[in-house]
Amino acid sequence: SGSIFASSISSAAERVRAILQQEEVGDRKCPLLFIQLNELLSTPAGLEWKEMARWIKFEEKVEDGGERWSMPHIPALPLHSLFELRTCLQKGTVLLDLDAHSVKEIIDKALCRQPDDWLLPPELRDRLAALLLLQPRHQATKSPLLALADLGLSPCREPSSQKHLSRSRCHPTRTFLSMSFQLKNRFKKKLPPGAEVANVMVGEVDFLKKPFTVFVRLREVAALGSLTEVAFPSRFLFILLGPHAKVKAYHEIGRAMATLLTDELFQRVALQAKNQEDIIAGIDVFLDELTVLPPGKWDASARIPPPSCLPSPHKRISMHLRERKPHCNGSTAAAEDRPGLGHHHFSEELERTGRLFGGLVRDIRRKAPWYRSDFSDALHIQCLSAVLYIYLATVTNAITFGGMLGDATANMQGVLESFLGTAFAGSIFCLFSGQPLTILSSTGPVLVFERLLFSFSEDYSLDYLEFRLWIGLWVAFFGLVLVATEASHLVQYFTRFTEEGFCALISLIFIYDSLKKMLSLAEAFPINWHYRTDDVTLYSCSCNLSSPGNATDTPLPSPTGLHEVRTLLFGGDAGLPTLAPPAWLSRAQCLSRGGQLLGTSCHYVPDVTLLSFLLFGGTFLCCTAFKHFKSSRYFPTGLRKLVSDFSIILAILIFCAIDVALGLETPKLLVPSELKPTNPSRGWIVLPFGANPWWVCLAAAVPAVLVTILIFMDQQITAVILNRKEYKLKKGAGFHLDLLCVSLLMIVTSVTGLPWYVSATVISLAHMDSLRKESTTSAPGEQPEFLGIREQRLTGLAVFILTGVSVFMAPILKYIPMPVLYGVFLHMGVVALNSIQFTDRVRLFLMPAKHQPDLLYLRHVPLRRVHLFTAIQVLCLAVLWVLKSTVAAIIFPVMLLALVGIRKGLECIFSLHDLSWLDSIMPEPGRKEAEGKLPRKHEEEESDTEEVGD
Repeated sequence: SGSIFASSISSAAERVRAILQQEEVGDRKCPLLFIQLNELLSTPAGLEWKEMARWIKFEEKVEDGGERWSMPHIPALPLHSLFELRTCLQKGTVLLDLDAHSVKEIIDKALCRQPDDWLLPPELRDRLAALLLLQPRHQATKSPLLALADLGLSPCREPSSQKHLSRSRCHPTRTFLSMSFQLKNRFKKKLPPGAEVANVMVGEVDFLKKPFTVFVRLREVAALGSLTEVAFPSRFLFILLGPHAKVKAYHEIGRAMATLLTDELFQRVALQAKNQEDIIAGIDVFLDELTVLPPGKWDASARIPPPSCLPSPHKRISMHLRERKPHCNGSTAAAEDRPGLGHHHFSEELERTGRLFGGLVRDIRRKAPWYRSDFSDALHIQCLSAVLYIYLATVTNAITFGGMLGDATANMQGVLESFLGTAFAGSIFCLFSGQPLTILSSTGPVLVFERLLFSFSEDYSLDYLEFRLWIGLWVAFFGLVLVATEASHLVQYFTRFTEEGFCALISLIFIYDSLKKMLSLAEAFPINWHYRTDDVTLYSCSCNLSSPGNATDTPLPSPTGLHEVRTLLFGGDAGLPTLAPPAWLSRAQCLSRGGQLLGTSCHYVPDVTLLSFLLFGGTFLCCTAFKHFKSSRYFPTGLRKLVSDFSIILAILIFCAIDVALGLETPKLLVPSELKPTNPSRGWIVLPFGANPWWVCLAAAVPAVLVTILIFMDQQITAVILNRKEYKLKKGAGFHLDLLCVSLLMIVTSVTGLPWYVSATVISLAHMDSLRKESTTSAPGEQPEFLGIREQRLTGLAVFILTGVSVFMAPILKYIPMPVLYGVFLHMGVVALNSIQFTDRVRLFLMPAKHQPDLLYLRHVPLRRVHLFTAIQVLCLAVLWVLKSTVAAIIFPVMLLALVGIRKGLECIFSLHDLSWLDSIMPEPGRKEAEGKLPRKHEEEESDTEEVGD
């Protein structure tokens, strides 16, 4: 079209839309293309084809030295080369769906179908065919040692004294080497099964007067020998040969063709094109979306590195499939792409059936077909690292919360009860739950309630365990009612605002508890602040034994001098000792005999605190470094992936070895070694009657309501976080089934006096992160594609079984320093905190506007509105923390529920446009209202977009 106002859609775009719609009906999948550019070069031995560049998604060039590949980069093309390519395809020969199975057959048919004005004499035609059939020389990727070993040994690169040898001698050798090179080329691992090849061949010849241009699409893919460095079948072939032109003209046109073929939209057009005009339309659409950089504003020799995340090609394709309307100006597309409008996708899992236990039945039917694969999918080395990592985290958590429960309940629940309860409840949950990746544990909010319940029982002379039993039974009953009435449907109202508030709270609890435990070491192992090097002669410690068998109190000094000790102990004679007490008594021996320690250095403690902090910080930093090691530049990909998968275990082993080597008595992991209750006054079964008045069983319903709210919110918010669509879970969620399992487990743990268990957000997120699946094949320069989570039941089951048998593993576990495990705790809390958008928005408070990252919501929401939204979240988080830490903790569950109401109230402060970017629109009436208001806000959106410079 000559005028930009003639039509809102160009004829090329209409043609491409028709092609894509046709493809959509046929549902033809577009395979990944490997593209190789072979260029005809003049060498002392004659003309030969040499590999000069290759593409999968990004370009790699052979460097000028010819010995190595460049780093993958985004190709920067001269605009003129694209116009020249368009002209070549317009005037040249385009053969679509050609039936051919060899290079010779393709060349013969291409020469036969040339237009009448491009006819060559037979001798030139044969010469051209022979030239095109020459075997190319591929660029090998060698290690430095292999390159030195092979230096000068290539049979096709003769020394100067042998340049007179004929090329025919080299040709068979080169063919054999090319075929063997294909077999040995490890670059093939970068390509997935089903990949195809596109060959681009360009060059200059002196016997042609006009360019010879052919674009071929084979009807069926064919193996074309050693035409490319990888042994994959070919789909496309582009040939451009012509007379001498300006420097690199043909090379740049070949790069333009290869770059076009890397574009998925053009690939689809080229696969479905019916004629030459369709191919030209594909180039025109590519040119329509082209961005031009002015030549004087950037360095044309600079290579643009690949981005960390590529935009989805489906977005562009769907844009071309939509009918564009003149008045939209992109607002409709922007509205459809908002993450907030599609944040929650639980329509099937949370859709109400209207029948009692209807949601539960549907969860069971959804999960039952996957049950066998839930065990077979765990047969992978990655699951071993996940088991070891989560096991140590679970054991540490059980000891930490078990110790806190013991302090809060006078050892009515202690470390042993925490171990047994974790093992039993976790194993049952992993076997029968809807989301077995969830890790059950005692959590901070539940611990707060246990402390308040014990204090209330003490104040009113009630039996704590019996009162707790009835509360647990009521909670289980209320939970069954919630399952029967499909109350999990309310999870749809848990937007990002609620999720992030709860996740941030639990993450901060992990970080705070790990730091608090480390600071408490300074009290148990005080640092010797008063030590002075100059006073070393004054420091001593002796044992003063005062027992009926001794005539006098005999102080036994520490070995400050051998002569003094011998004089004191042996009476100046080197013979037999004259004193009855042993000559050397340790501190423990002295105290066990009723002695007293006297001296200035008796209370000296080695610097255990300093080493503990070094182990703590070193473990945290080592975990973080090893976790990111897979994206480093060092060592092969397989080794980097292995180190990343076992990062936590490696960090623990390293710092356990450091602790053993230094030999200081740092606090170690101590687990119970006997199967008996922590408090001897209690048994393993709690009787429902006898210790409390009869009315307690009814009064327990009141605190049970608060516990039910706490359990429901804690369990379901964690479930929402774990079932986010970005985790790409394929086996579905089970909100009703999970709540049923937790409710039934409340009965067992209450009857046996074990702690109550609910989903642990931080440990569950760590479990998910340790089971991430990524593509094993990725294009050079491309980040491995996240494929989802390894969904199975075996890792969680193994973790809890190991937790149960840890009672019998005390001799082994005692070598693990607690500071190392606290460092793992800190790592888990920091990783969970960094996984939420709330953390990124808090960082924006400290960043000047010009240094802020290019976040998507900053393009569409004014910065002051972003700060206001974040400040409200920070205020809610602070209130939750204060409630958790004070006597007002009894209303903590209600405050969790109030987060949903606060989020609803934000619609009075923020527009639905802003909330759709910062959060997610609430379902049903809220969403319908949003969809009705958004079209009326297009002009407002555009003005906001212009303000932030989109």
